[in-house]
Amino acid sequence: MRRSPVPRPSTTSLVAVLLMVIAFAITPLATGTAMASTWTGTWAVSPQTGDREFTNQTLRQIIRTSISGTAIRVQLSNAFGNRPVTFSNVHVARRTSGSSVDVSTDKVLTFGGQQSITVPVGGLAASDEIAMNVAAESDLAVSVHLPTATGRATYHQMSSQSNYVAPGNVSGNANLTGVQEFGNYFFLANLDVVHANAAGAVVTFGASIVDGVGSSFNANRRWPNRLATRLNGSGRTVGVINQGISGNRLLVDGAGQSAGNRFDRDVLNQPNVRWVIFADNPINDLTSSNPPPTSSQLIAAAQSLINRAHARGITFICATLTPFQGAGGWTQTVETHRVAYNNWARGAGSGCDSFVDFDAATRDPGNPQRLLPAYDPGDHLHPNDAGLQAMANAVDLNWFGPPGTPVPSGVSLRSRVNNLYVTAPANGPLIASKSTVTTAELFERVDLGNGNIALRSKANNLYVAAEAAGTQPLIANRTAVGPWETFQVVTNPNGTISLRAQANGRYVCAEGGGSQALIANRTAIGPWEQFDLITN
Repeated sequence: MRRSPVPRPSTTSLVAVLLMVIAFAITPLATGTAMASTWTGTWAVSPQTGDREFTNQTLRQIIRTSISGTAIRVQLSNAFGNRPVTFSNVHVARRTSGSSVDVSTDKVLTFGGQQSITVPVGGLAASDEIAMNVAAESDLAVSVHLPTATGRATYHQMSSQSNYVAPGNVSGNANLTGVQEFGNYFFLANLDVVHANAAGAVVTFGASIVDGVGSSFNANRRWPNRLATRLNGSGRTVGVINQGISGNRLLVDGAGQSAGNRFDRDVLNQPNVRWVIFADNPINDLTSSNPPPTSSQLIAAAQSLINRAHARGITFICATLTPFQGAGGWTQTVETHRVAYNNWARGAGSGCDSFVDFDAATRDPGNPQRLLPAYDPGDHLHPNDAGLQAMANAVDLNWFGPPGTPVPSGVSLRSRVNNLYVTAPANGPLIASKSTVTTAELFERVDLGNGNIALRSKANNLYVAAEAAGTQPLIANRTAVGPWETFQVVTNPNGTISLRAQANGRYVCAEGGGSQALIANRTAIGPWEQFDLITN
């Protein structure tokens, strides 16, 4: 039986805190930002060596948050550049669709009070803290102008997300012209938030399966994304930081620095990190060398990571290696080493604080050396969306502390104009004003047929009405469904929905850019009339 990850003895904790302070002090942050707030990572990628260059161009890159926050900062990396890089006119805004943003949510970031910063080779720049309400599991766009030639750009090879580059200094524009798409991240390393109740962050550390190979593009279905959904649904506020690199190995550099060589930067120095899940790197070691390394070599290297994490008071969760018979590099010898490594990870003497059995979650019971056919996209190595969900489901949420107030099932509406959830206050009109989902932000979606629905508030079990035939704000105060309580769902091209009230044929609007109550009074759909319909 594996021991539960519990706080380590008080003397170790004191040493860990001291080591973290020292490590932060020597991190090459090229900014004078005061560190009064406690930061927690809500998104990250691991930097790699790239060869693309930019000059007088704007990058607009889309990130998916894991937890919410009331303030933000970004971190820009020149870890593998060959010359200093100047970043200017850095903006963060809520993404609407494609490369477009909602300018009403736009924030301009500074670095030591300046809107431009030059980061030396090997350096990292953290922006100043700025107040911004960020919702969990929402899309933000980070835009940055690169006024001068960058030289070799530090990047992350695989994004599973469309990102954009446009000519000139257009970071503050709602829409970009002359856009080119790319499937990488350049210079952008982290987005951190301030959340008063954050329990910490978990780093998912590994290779392509962590990175999201096999998941649907632009859909945020990597297993770390799915883990974030589970954590949020349980009421736990735990940032999930994805530090997977496709092709990355445990023992040697190749696709990025080896797991051992990048462990300090990508795990130990992440803000408010408390847990790490170490996953699929050894698969690449086994399939990329002839002869392959032995299980004893892989285990010794993993134990070194465990010791380094424990020295900093970080809980280390080992993951078993998923099966991959049929994929390139598989041999029976490789399989023998995979099984031995998995037996070590499951064993009582491993040194792991806990283990997650990704092998058991994804294998074919009839042929345990292979992925379950329903999880195999055809390459026999990378689980598909269903397999990645199964992996996320295998993670024991109790490792991350007790749950918060459970959120019941239902649907929530998140306004695209301010990225906040619609709430049904007691005896008051509906308004898009909440950054997290509780019972007051949940509704039962009642299907009335022909594309029509009613919404019954989970807070008081009453139906939402377009009061006074739509002339007054929406309010949840009806015991039965009639025309005033009936809404047609209109699906928009960007994936949002709009609600058209049967009472007057007009669209529901988050009036005043979300600062006023919802009311059905619009004849056309714009940002104020668009909502994300989210199933909890």
